[in-house]
Amino acid sequence: MSQPLITVIIPVYNILDCLERCVGSVCAQTWQNLEIILVDDGSTDGTGALCDALAGRDGRIRVFHKPNGGSSSARNLGIEKANGAYLGFVDSDDFIEPQMYELMMREIQEGGYRIVQVSRDEIGEDGQRRPDVCVPPEEAVFRDSGAFLRTLLLHEGDCSFCTKLIDAALFQNRRFPEGELNEDFYLLLQLLTEADGVRILPQQLYHVYYRMGSNTRKKDRSEFSRVFVDIVKNADYAQKLTEEHFPQYKKEAARFGLFQRLDYLLHIPVEQMNRNNTFYREVIRYCRANVRETLTNPWLTGQQRLYLLLLTAAPRPVRALHRLTMRIRGKN
Repeated sequence: MSQPLITVIIPVYNILDCLERCVGSVCAQTWQNLEIILVDDGSTDGTGALCDALAGRDGRIRVFHKPNGGSSSARNLGIEKANGAYLGFVDSDDFIEPQMYELMMREIQEGGYRIVQVSRDEIGEDGQRRPDVCVPPEEAVFRDSGAFLRTLLLHEGDCSFCTKLIDAALFQNRRFPEGELNEDFYLLLQLLTEADGVRILPQQLYHVYYRMGSNTRKKDRSEFSRVFVDIVKNADYAQKLTEEHFPQYKKEAARFGLFQRLDYLLHIPVEQMNRNNTFYREVIRYCRANVRETLTNPWLTGQQRLYLLLLTAAPRPVRALHRLTMRIRGKN
Protein backbone atom coordinates (compact mmCIF):
# COMPACT_ATOMS: atom_id res chain seq x y z
CA MET A 1 0.00 0.00 0.00
CA SER A 2 1.06 3.61 -0.54
CA GLN A 3 1.94 5.72 2.44
CA PRO A 4 -0.31 8.81 2.68
CA LEU A 5 1.28 11.73 4.50
CA ILE A 6 0.41 12.04 8.18
CA THR A 7 0.87 15.43 9.86
CA VAL A 8 1.50 15.27 13.59
CA ILE A 9 0.86 18.58 15.35
CA ILE A 10 2.59 19.25 18.68
CA PRO A 11 1.78 22.50 20.51
CA VAL A 12 4.78 23.51 22.61
CA TYR A 13 5.08 25.86 25.57
CA ASN A 14 7.88 25.94 28.20
CA ILE A 15 8.37 22.18 28.14
CA LEU A 16 12.14 21.95 27.93
CA ASP A 17 12.43 18.84 30.10
CA CYS A 18 9.99 16.65 28.13
CA LEU A 19 10.12 17.83 24.54
CA GLU A 20 12.99 15.68 23.28
CA ARG A 21 11.34 12.48 24.53
CA CYS A 22 8.03 13.49 22.97
CA VAL A 23 9.44 14.45 19.56
CA GLY A 24 11.80 11.48 19.57
CA SER A 25 8.87 9.10 20.00
CA VAL A 26 7.13 10.66 17.00
CA CYS A 27 10.27 10.60 14.85
CA ALA A 28 10.70 6.89 15.68
CA GLN A 29 7.35 5.93 14.12
CA THR A 30 7.39 2.92 11.81
CA TRP A 31 5.15 4.92 9.47
CA GLN A 32 7.85 6.90 7.74
CA ASN A 33 5.81 9.38 5.70
CA LEU A 34 5.37 11.94 8.46
CA GLU A 35 5.30 15.69 8.71
CA ILE A 36 5.89 16.86 12.28
CA ILE A 37 4.79 20.40 13.10
CA LEU A 38 6.07 21.98 16.30
CA VAL A 39 4.18 25.15 17.22
CA ASP A 40 6.15 27.15 19.78
CA ASP A 41 3.44 29.09 21.61
CA GLY A 42 5.63 31.91 22.91
CA SER A 43 7.94 29.84 25.14
CA THR A 44 10.27 31.78 27.44
CA ASP A 45 12.53 29.01 28.79
CA GLY A 46 14.56 28.04 25.73
CA THR A 47 12.00 25.59 24.37
CA GLY A 48 11.75 27.55 21.13
CA ALA A 49 15.46 27.16 20.47
CA LEU A 50 15.20 23.43 21.21
CA CYS A 51 12.42 23.16 18.62
CA ASP A 52 14.74 24.67 16.01
CA ALA A 53 17.55 22.32 17.03
CA LEU A 54 15.27 19.28 16.72
CA ALA A 55 14.22 20.41 13.24
CA GLY A 56 17.90 20.47 12.30
CA ARG A 57 18.16 16.78 13.17
CA ASP A 58 15.14 15.54 11.19
CA GLY A 59 13.98 17.07 7.92
CA ARG A 60 10.39 16.02 8.58
CA ILE A 61 10.09 18.56 11.41
CA ARG A 62 8.76 22.06 10.69
CA VAL A 63 8.73 24.74 13.40
CA PHE A 64 6.48 27.76 13.76
CA HIS A 65 6.93 30.39 16.47
CA LYS A 66 4.01 32.52 17.60
CA PRO A 67 3.03 34.76 20.54
CA ASN A 68 1.44 32.91 23.43
CA GLY A 69 -2.22 32.21 22.76
CA GLY A 70 -2.93 28.83 24.32
CA SER A 71 -2.98 25.22 23.14
CA SER A 72 -6.00 25.64 20.86
CA SER A 73 -4.47 28.55 18.95
CA ALA A 74 -1.25 26.57 18.54
CA ARG A 75 -3.13 23.54 17.25
CA ASN A 76 -5.14 25.73 14.87
CA LEU A 77 -1.95 27.19 13.40
CA GLY A 78 -0.67 23.65 12.94
CA ILE A 79 -3.86 22.69 11.10
CA GLU A 80 -3.47 25.68 8.77
CA LYS A 81 0.13 24.73 7.96
CA ALA A 82 -0.47 20.98 7.63
CA ASN A 83 0.03 19.19 4.33
CA GLY A 84 -1.00 15.72 5.47
CA ALA A 85 -4.04 13.77 4.33
CA TYR A 86 -4.50 12.74 7.96
CA LEU A 87 -3.84 14.67 11.15
CA GLY A 88 -2.65 13.50 14.56
CA PHE A 89 -2.00 15.50 17.71
CA VAL A 90 0.48 14.84 20.53
CA ASP A 91 0.84 16.88 23.73
CA SER A 92 4.43 17.90 24.32
CA ASP A 93 4.85 16.19 27.69
CA ASP A 94 3.47 12.84 26.45
CA PHE A 95 5.04 10.13 24.27
CA ILE A 96 3.88 7.37 21.94
CA GLU A 97 4.83 3.86 20.90
CA PRO A 98 6.69 3.43 17.55
CA GLN A 99 3.89 1.52 15.81
CA MET A 100 1.02 3.81 16.80
CA TYR A 101 0.46 5.70 13.56
CA GLU A 102 1.17 2.71 11.34
CA LEU A 103 -1.51 0.63 13.08
CA MET A 104 -4.04 3.45 12.83
CA MET A 105 -3.26 4.12 9.17
CA ARG A 106 -3.57 0.43 8.28
CA GLU A 107 -7.04 0.48 9.85
CA ILE A 108 -7.95 3.53 7.75
CA GLN A 109 -6.68 1.94 4.55
CA GLU A 110 -8.32 -1.42 5.13
CA GLY A 111 -11.60 -0.26 6.67
CA GLY A 112 -12.16 3.15 5.11
CA TYR A 113 -12.54 4.85 8.50
CA ARG A 114 -12.19 8.62 8.87
CA ILE A 115 -11.36 8.55 12.59
CA VAL A 116 -9.27 5.86 14.27
CA GLN A 117 -8.44 5.85 17.96
CA VAL A 118 -5.87 3.96 20.01
CA SER A 119 -6.14 3.47 23.73
CA ARG A 120 -4.04 5.33 26.29
CA ASP A 121 -2.60 4.99 29.74
CA GLU A 122 -1.18 7.42 32.28
CA ILE A 123 2.37 7.30 33.59
CA GLY A 124 3.20 9.08 36.86
CA GLU A 125 6.34 11.02 37.69
CA ASP A 126 7.63 7.88 39.45
CA GLY A 127 7.37 5.92 36.20
CA GLN A 128 4.49 3.81 37.47
CA ARG A 129 1.24 3.33 35.59
CA ARG A 130 -1.82 4.99 37.07
CA PRO A 131 -5.38 3.59 36.94
CA ASP A 132 -6.94 3.79 33.48
CA VAL A 133 -9.09 6.86 32.88
CA CYS A 134 -10.63 5.21 29.82
CA VAL A 135 -10.87 1.42 29.89
CA PRO A 136 -9.69 -0.06 26.56
CA PRO A 137 -12.02 -2.40 24.67
CA GLU A 138 -11.09 -6.08 24.74
CA GLU A 139 -10.73 -6.05 20.95
CA ALA A 140 -10.92 -3.59 18.07
CA VAL A 141 -14.42 -2.17 17.71
CA PHE A 142 -16.23 0.31 15.49
CA ARG A 143 -18.75 2.62 17.13
CA ASP A 144 -20.96 4.69 14.89
CA SER A 145 -21.11 8.39 15.69
CA GLY A 146 -24.21 8.12 17.84
CA ALA A 147 -22.87 5.19 19.85
CA PHE A 148 -19.53 6.94 20.33
CA LEU A 149 -21.28 10.13 21.44
CA ARG A 150 -23.22 8.04 23.95
CA THR A 151 -19.96 6.84 25.54
CA LEU A 152 -18.90 10.48 25.94
CA LEU A 153 -22.23 11.43 27.50
CA LEU A 154 -21.82 8.60 30.01
CA HIS A 155 -18.18 9.56 30.76
CA GLU A 156 -16.95 6.26 29.37
CA GLY A 157 -15.36 7.40 26.10
CA ASP A 158 -12.16 9.23 25.18
CA CYS A 159 -12.64 12.70 23.70
CA SER A 160 -8.91 13.46 23.40
CA PHE A 161 -7.60 14.26 19.93
CA CYS A 162 -4.18 12.94 20.96
CA THR A 163 -5.30 9.31 20.72
CA LYS A 164 -6.80 9.76 17.25
CA LEU A 165 -5.80 9.86 13.59
CA ILE A 166 -8.32 11.91 11.62
CA ASP A 167 -9.11 12.61 7.97
CA ALA A 168 -7.82 16.14 7.40
CA ALA A 169 -10.90 16.97 5.32
CA LEU A 170 -12.97 16.95 8.51
CA PHE A 171 -11.07 20.08 9.61
CA GLN A 172 -11.81 22.01 6.43
CA ASN A 173 -14.16 24.48 8.12
CA ARG A 174 -13.57 23.55 11.75
CA ARG A 175 -11.05 24.61 14.38
CA PHE A 176 -10.49 24.24 18.12
CA PRO A 177 -12.30 26.95 20.11
CA GLU A 178 -9.70 29.37 21.42
CA GLY A 179 -9.71 30.80 24.92
CA GLU A 180 -11.65 27.85 26.33
CA LEU A 181 -10.84 24.62 28.12
CA ASN A 182 -12.42 21.22 27.39
CA GLU A 183 -11.93 22.20 23.75
CA ASP A 184 -11.40 18.63 22.49
CA PHE A 185 -14.91 17.64 23.51
CA TYR A 186 -16.52 20.58 21.70
CA LEU A 187 -14.72 20.02 18.40
CA LEU A 188 -15.06 16.24 18.47
CA LEU A 189 -18.85 16.53 18.69
CA GLN A 190 -18.78 18.55 15.47
CA LEU A 191 -16.65 15.94 13.70
CA LEU A 192 -19.02 13.16 14.76
CA THR A 193 -21.86 14.77 12.84
CA GLU A 194 -19.92 14.29 9.59
CA ALA A 195 -17.87 11.15 10.17
CA ASP A 196 -19.59 7.76 10.26
CA GLY A 197 -18.02 6.87 13.59
CA VAL A 198 -14.78 5.90 15.32
CA ARG A 199 -12.69 2.74 15.02
CA ILE A 200 -11.17 2.01 18.46
CA LEU A 201 -8.09 -0.16 18.96
CA PRO A 202 -7.38 -1.81 22.33
CA GLN A 203 -3.60 -1.26 22.34
CA GLN A 204 -2.48 1.40 24.82
CA LEU A 205 0.01 3.12 22.55
CA TYR A 206 -0.38 6.71 23.74
CA HIS A 207 1.23 7.50 27.11
CA VAL A 208 -0.01 10.49 29.08
CA TYR A 209 2.70 11.83 31.39
CA TYR A 210 0.86 12.69 34.59
CA ARG A 211 2.55 15.16 36.89
CA MET A 212 1.02 17.74 39.18
CA GLY A 213 3.42 20.36 37.86
CA SER A 214 2.42 19.97 34.21
CA ASN A 215 1.26 22.97 32.25
CA THR A 216 -2.24 21.58 31.85
CA ARG A 217 -2.75 20.87 35.51
CA LYS A 218 -1.30 24.18 36.64
CA LYS A 219 -3.63 25.90 34.21
CA ASP A 220 -6.65 24.01 35.48
CA ARG A 221 -5.89 24.95 39.06
CA SER A 222 -5.13 28.60 38.48
CA GLU A 223 -8.10 29.13 36.16
CA PHE A 224 -10.38 26.79 38.09
CA SER A 225 -13.68 28.61 37.74
CA ARG A 226 -13.45 28.87 33.95
CA VAL A 227 -12.84 25.12 33.62
CA PHE A 228 -16.12 24.31 35.30
CA VAL A 229 -18.00 27.01 33.43
CA ASP A 230 -16.74 25.53 30.16
CA ILE A 231 -17.88 21.99 30.97
CA VAL A 232 -21.39 23.25 31.68
CA LYS A 233 -21.44 25.19 28.40
CA ASN A 234 -20.26 22.08 26.57
CA ALA A 235 -23.03 20.07 28.22
CA ASP A 236 -25.60 22.47 26.80
CA TYR A 237 -23.98 22.19 23.37
CA ALA A 238 -23.99 18.38 23.64
CA GLN A 239 -27.70 18.36 24.48
CA LYS A 240 -28.52 20.58 21.52
CA LEU A 241 -26.42 18.51 19.13
CA THR A 242 -27.93 15.27 20.45
CA GLU A 243 -31.46 16.52 19.92
CA GLU A 244 -30.62 17.52 16.33
CA HIS A 245 -28.59 14.51 15.23
CA PHE A 246 -28.93 11.65 17.73
CA PRO A 247 -32.33 12.00 19.50
CA GLN A 248 -32.25 8.34 20.56
CA TYR A 249 -29.72 9.38 23.22
CA LYS A 250 -31.77 12.21 24.68
CA LYS A 251 -31.78 10.66 28.17
CA GLU A 252 -28.01 10.21 28.17
CA ALA A 253 -27.61 13.86 27.14
CA ALA A 254 -29.95 14.96 29.93
CA ARG A 255 -27.86 12.96 32.38
CA PHE A 256 -24.72 14.63 31.02
CA GLY A 257 -26.19 18.11 31.56
CA LEU A 258 -27.06 17.33 35.16
CA PHE A 259 -23.75 15.58 35.88
CA GLN A 260 -21.68 18.50 34.57
CA ARG A 261 -23.64 20.92 36.73
CA LEU A 262 -23.15 18.66 39.72
CA ASP A 263 -19.41 18.76 39.05
CA TYR A 264 -19.59 22.57 38.89
CA LEU A 265 -21.51 22.80 42.18
CA LEU A 266 -19.17 20.41 43.97
CA HIS A 267 -16.15 22.57 43.09
CA ILE A 268 -17.30 26.17 43.08
CA PRO A 269 -15.96 28.04 46.14
CA VAL A 270 -18.72 28.82 48.61
CA GLU A 271 -17.70 32.47 48.41
CA GLN A 272 -18.73 32.57 44.74
CA MET A 273 -22.20 31.17 45.43
CA ASN A 274 -24.00 34.50 45.58
CA ARG A 275 -26.59 36.58 43.76
CA ASN A 276 -23.94 38.49 41.85
CA ASN A 277 -22.71 35.33 40.17
CA THR A 278 -25.04 35.12 37.18
CA PHE A 279 -23.69 31.82 35.88
CA TYR A 280 -24.05 30.14 39.28
CA ARG A 281 -27.65 31.32 39.53
CA GLU A 282 -28.37 29.89 36.07
CA VAL A 283 -26.95 26.53 37.15
CA ILE A 284 -29.21 26.45 40.20
CA ARG A 285 -32.25 27.45 38.11
CA TYR A 286 -31.49 24.65 35.67
CA CYS A 287 -31.23 22.07 38.45
CA ARG A 288 -34.49 23.21 40.02
CA ALA A 289 -36.26 23.10 36.66
CA ASN A 290 -35.03 19.54 36.13
CA VAL A 291 -35.80 17.91 39.49
CA ARG A 292 -38.06 15.37 37.79
CA GLU A 293 -35.25 14.45 35.40
CA THR A 294 -32.92 14.07 38.38
CA LEU A 295 -35.35 11.67 40.03
CA THR A 296 -36.11 9.57 36.96
CA ASN A 297 -33.03 9.58 34.73
CA PRO A 298 -31.82 5.95 34.54
CA TRP A 299 -28.20 6.93 33.95
CA LEU A 300 -27.70 8.82 37.23
CA THR A 301 -26.50 6.88 40.26
CA GLY A 302 -28.27 7.10 43.60
CA GLN A 303 -25.42 9.15 45.04
CA GLN A 304 -25.53 11.59 42.13
CA ARG A 305 -29.28 12.03 42.55
CA LEU A 306 -28.87 12.68 46.26
CA TYR A 307 -26.15 15.29 45.79
CA LEU A 308 -28.09 17.03 43.02
CA LEU A 309 -31.26 17.20 45.12
CA LEU A 310 -29.42 18.46 48.20
CA LEU A 311 -27.45 21.07 46.27
CA THR A 312 -30.59 22.18 44.48
CA ALA A 313 -32.48 22.63 47.75
CA ALA A 314 -29.71 24.20 49.86
CA PRO A 315 -26.64 24.87 47.69
CA ARG A 316 -24.46 26.95 50.02
CA PRO A 317 -24.80 24.86 53.22
CA VAL A 318 -24.39 21.57 51.33
CA ARG A 319 -21.36 22.86 49.40
CA ALA A 320 -19.77 24.15 52.63
CA LEU A 321 -20.32 20.76 54.30
CA HIS A 322 -18.90 18.96 51.28
CA ARG A 323 -15.79 21.15 51.29
CA LEU A 324 -15.25 20.49 55.01
CA THR A 325 -15.66 16.75 54.47
CA MET A 326 -13.14 16.73 51.64
CA ARG A 327 -10.62 18.66 53.73
CA ILE A 328 -10.97 16.17 56.57
CA ARG A 329 -10.38 13.35 54.10
CA GLY A 330 -7.33 15.19 52.74
CA LYS A 331 -8.70 15.55 49.18
CA ASN A 332 -9.05 19.30 49.00
